[in-house]
Amino acid sequence: MVIFAVIGAFIVPLSFIPSYDESLLTVLMKLITALVGMVVYLLLHELVHGITMKFYGSKKVKYGFTGLYAFAGCEEYFPKKPYIVIALAPIVVWGIVLAAICCFVPKSWFWVVYFIQIMNLSGAAGDLYVTYKFSKFPKDILVKDTGVETKVYSEKM
Repeated sequence: MVIFAVIGAFIVPLSFIPSYDESLLTVLMKLITALVGMVVYLLLHELVHGITMKFYGSKKVKYGFTGLYAFAGCEEYFPKKPYIVIALAPIVVWGIVLAAICCFVPKSWFWVVYFIQIMNLSGAAGDLYVTYKFSKFPKDILVKDTGVETKVYSEKM
């Protein structure tokens, strides 16, 4: 019997708990894979921000790491709608990719991928917050996101 739980927007089987027949090596391999996957995810998250910045006209995207977080930024100004797309692109792209991977990995590896999906959702908290705040701003805003600082300009604010 498989028990299901609703986590986030997905119904997932509660079958990850390592069984006694799973070797310590297998459990360690899953843990290392999850940790490496999370680091790779951070880089890919910022890459998607950079790609969407380029798509909307950025000449040069700068990538970096502050010691607390990774970032993608540029010197261009983006109108409201394109900037919201830039902010939400990683959570949408990686949400779909990771959900698809979760559907196809062996059941014993599901949680390894799902932990990366959890990171996708929680790591995008800032992007979701910015989207929420900016959605309330006037339509004429221009946003400059250097990666470490975001400035918003408007004639109506």
